[in-house]
Amino acid sequence: TGFRAGSLRDYVKHLVKKCTIPVVALAAFLLLAVVGSVAGSVFFRAKDYAGLLKLEQGDFGAEVEEVRWDQIPMLDEASANTLANRKLGELSDLVSQFVVSDSSAQINYKARPVRVTYLHYESFFKWWSNRSEGIPAYMIVDMVTQDVNVVRLKEGIKYSPSEYFNRDLYRYLRFHYPTAIFENVNFEINEEGVPYWVASVVEKRIGLFNGDDVQGVVLLNAVTGESVYHDVEDVPTWVDRVYSAELVVNQYNYYGRYHNGFFNSIFGQRDVTITTEGYNYIAINDDVYVYTGITSTGGDQSNIGFILTNQRTKESHFYSCAGATEHSAMDSAEGMLQNLKYKATFPLLLNVGGQPTYFMAMKDNAQLVKKYAMVNVQQYQIVATGDTVAQCEQNYLSMLSRNG
Repeated sequence: TGFRAGSLRDYVKHLVKKCTIPVVALAAFLLLAVVGSVAGSVFFRAKDYAGLLKLEQGDFGAEVEEVRWDQIPMLDEASANTLANRKLGELSDLVSQFVVSDSSAQINYKARPVRVTYLHYESFFKWWSNRSEGIPAYMIVDMVTQDVNVVRLKEGIKYSPSEYFNRDLYRYLRFHYPTAIFENVNFEINEEGVPYWVASVVEKRIGLFNGDDVQGVVLLNAVTGESVYHDVEDVPTWVDRVYSAELVVNQYNYYGRYHNGFFNSIFGQRDVTITTEGYNYIAINDDVYVYTGITSTGGDQSNIGFILTNQRTKESHFYSCAGATEHSAMDSAEGMLQNLKYKATFPLLLNVGGQPTYFMAMKDNAQLVKKYAMVNVQQYQIVATGDTVAQCEQNYLSMLSRNG
């Protein structure tokens, strides 16, 4: 039988009794959320935020060797994807069933900088027709020669973002690692060419909800579905992308703002710095490094230096070097070729003739590389271009000599 209140007071007492447990549970949840947010507030934990990225001072000329031109990546992601799509168009057995993924990962493969990209099923019906064999190939774009290699697999890729049901990549990861927080998932290959998904697992290191940092990596065989978790210090050396560029940039910005304390970031702003807009990748000693410039918060259109961060280990170095921002260098290079209306890729920072130098590929409207440009970081009026990298370097070194 239902409750029958003899009076309003009896009804209120009954209602309070029935609601006590859910109200207490809700209050406890709200209290936990408030405490967790306060415990992770940058106001109280500024030094902890600044400590997420351990930064060492470096000497650019001594530590960054002059890179051989057969090791310099000359394509950005958009150009690499354009070449991959053109290659797919030549393959009659694949072009009608698959499309090239919009994203690709830059890695070192057999000591060469390449981008590896995977294929998507074009539609649900194409997946239905090919699901038993899987995706039969992936592509390797050589970022130096601009050649595209289609790697055919004996067994097709069965686990990817374009799969359905239990073979969907993210659903499969969630079922096998239900408590893990994945920061990014990249497509890579090991030195034998076996395709893997590299899923970085993050933990909250400040309070309950803040301070993202990578604690480990799940390696998922894209063909068999076999997976294994590695703590971050035990990740195999063939893996190149553990820490995403976005995570590195965010952690540096915490460091740049708060390494002298929270109040300094607002009032005095002594030595408060941030990353510039954009980043790029460069291969050093068989690892991939994120490069980005560092500027002051005043927005004075100049860099005070730059950082290089190893994407596998997060080892980071700051190199002091006052000069032009990357976008100023891009404008300078485009200005030299304004009659051709070429667009510059985001620069790589190289050691050329002992000088920090921005290197850019110049692209036409079809995303194809037509020329190359070098701009001196400290004196960005020194701009050299060439039809080949060797010609560009020769012109640049001549300009350096003429300018002392």
